[in-house]
Amino acid sequence: METDAYRARRQPCSVLRYFLNCALTHGTHLLSVIIFVLLLAIPSSKGKCVPVDSSILLNNYLIAALPHEDLARLEQKFEKVSFKLGDVLYESGDMMDYAYFPTTAIISLLYVMENGGTAEIGIVGNDGLIGVALFMGGDTTTSRAIIQSAGEAVRMKVADLKAEFKRGEGFQELLLRYAQALMTQISQTAVCNRLHTVDQQLCRWLLLSHDRLETDRLVMTHDLISNMLGVRREGVTVAAQKLAKRKLITSVRGTMTVIDRKGLEGAVCECYKVVNDEYNRLLGRGISRTFG
Repeated sequence: METDAYRARRQPCSVLRYFLNCALTHGTHLLSVIIFVLLLAIPSSKGKCVPVDSSILLNNYLIAALPHEDLARLEQKFEKVSFKLGDVLYESGDMMDYAYFPTTAIISLLYVMENGGTAEIGIVGNDGLIGVALFMGGDTTTSRAIIQSAGEAVRMKVADLKAEFKRGEGFQELLLRYAQALMTQISQTAVCNRLHTVDQQLCRWLLLSHDRLETDRLVMTHDLISNMLGVRREGVTVAAQKLAKRKLITSVRGTMTVIDRKGLEGAVCECYKVVNDEYNRLLGRGISRTFG
C-alpha cells in the first residue's frame, strides 16, 4: 500500500525545498539536512512501480482471459510492481488503494489471531487477484496479504477497478467467477486444516505453490511454512523429512524442491483436486500443472 513516506520518495524535489526552507529558517545544519533528504529520495524496493508492457499482462491468467476489446481498454490502467519475500500488501482492516494481479509473485492470505498466531486461508498467484473485497461491497478485509514468493504483479487503482466492474460486461463476470473459485479454496483449506494430517496439508501447500511458479524450487523455511499452515514448526520438519525420504522433494537450507510431482499428487488429500476442479469449472482452466 502506498504510504506518505513512499509518496515523498517520488517527490524528492518538493521535499528538498521544504527542508532547505527549514534549514534557513531555524538554523539547522544544512549539510545534515541535504544528506537526510537525499537518503529519503532513494526509491524503496518494496512495491516499486514501473510502466507495464502489454505482454506482461498476459502472464496473469485472469487478465489473459479477458475479451480482446476489454483488454485493449484496460491496458493503460495497469502498472507493474515488484515485491520481495515478506512484503505486506495490507493488514487486516486496512483500506486498499489497489487491486493486485500477480504475474510471477505468490501472495498468501493470512488470518491473524489476537495472540499473534497465524494461519493461511488462501494462496493467490498468476491464477487470480488480490482485492476481491473491492468489488464485493467492501474496501477492507479481515486478512493480511503477504508475499510468499518474491516476484512481480500488475496493479489497478481501486477507482478504475470499480468503474470497470460496474460496466457489467466480461470483466465483471470474470471477477465474480474468480471470487467463487477463491471462496472454494478458502473453505477447502479450512476443512483440510481441521481433518487432515500435517503431511497431507504440506503436500497440498507444496502443490498449490508449485502450480503458481515457473520453477520447481520454493524458497521457504519450515518456520514460515508452519505459520502458513498454523501448525508447529517441528511438525513441518517431520512431514518434510517423510516426503524427502519418499524422494518426492528435497528440503535444504530454507528451500524445498519438488522432484516428483506425480508422487506428491498421489500423496495429497482430496482437497487439492476439489479446488482445482472448481477453478476449471468456473474459469475454464485448472490451476494444477497436471490435473484437468
